[in-house]
Amino acid sequence: MKALKLEEISKNFGAKTAVDQMELSVSHGEIYGLLGANGAGKTTTMRMVLGLIYPDEGKILYNGKKFNEKMTSKLGYLPEERGLYPKVKVNDQLLYLAQLRGFSKKKADKNLKDWLEQFEITEYYNKKIEELSKGNQQKIQFIASVIHDPEFLILDEAFSGLDPVNVELLKKAVKDLRDKGTCILFSTHRMEHVEELCNRISILHRSKTVLKGDIKKIKNTYPKERVILGVDHEISDLPSIPGVKSVVKQSFGYEVKISDDGAAQEVLKMAMEQGNVTRFEILEPTLNEIFIKVVGGESNE
Repeated sequence: MKALKLEEISKNFGAKTAVDQMELSVSHGEIYGLLGANGAGKTTTMRMVLGLIYPDEGKILYNGKKFNEKMTSKLGYLPEERGLYPKVKVNDQLLYLAQLRGFSKKKADKNLKDWLEQFEITEYYNKKIEELSKGNQQKIQFIASVIHDPEFLILDEAFSGLDPVNVELLKKAVKDLRDKGTCILFSTHRMEHVEELCNRISILHRSKTVLKGDIKKIKNTYPKERVILGVDHEISDLPSIPGVKSVVKQSFGYEVKISDDGAAQEVLKMAMEQGNVTRFEILEPTLNEIFIKVVGGESNE
């Protein structure tokens, strides 16, 4: 049985269809990527999963059961728009939120201290939110979404505003939650994060699901159109090879865009005829490239 299952859900706001016949399922111990440009239907979908609004058609099942008020204690949500009170202390605010979800103050306090230690910010236990940097506020916001040990976790732009070190810290936390069996629905504009954290995705475009499935299988359906060529010398006439679309000089050699695999082999042949080749790689398409193709070149920002 899937932890979370959306069965042909639709949601309309007046004459506008926000989500149209969406289907997806997420297992325990899985991070599922929900992608789409602004206005595609991601936020509406997440709000329906959280029980904040209800679908007009279809149903959402949690471990095979429909939403009820008891479900709220099992749900965690990190919204894109942050909502902590700046003048309230970290411990007062987060302990209160955990108790609203049914936790005892003692258990909530232990969880809070454990998370603060994991994020290396124990000194902020008794600080006001406004006294923290934006990056540390983001960590506290993340803790607020997981302090009650949710079974289902919805993350919307979890890593925005963080420096690379703190991004890695939060990514590890998300992976640890996954490994403990949490069902995670993950939405972001950063495709490299999706490729690292998720095995399966759905791409939404104008309220419809236009692509979904296993990322590796999806990539296998798209052509490989980039060649990385490592050389320590100039190579003449690469653009003249049939099937070569463009050639860009790089510090390591060249990045060559091609229209077919045959062109890649001709690139390698020419390079070897003219000198030593230190690297030759035909790259699979990135998720970002696939996204742009699927949504017709519209921005994902």
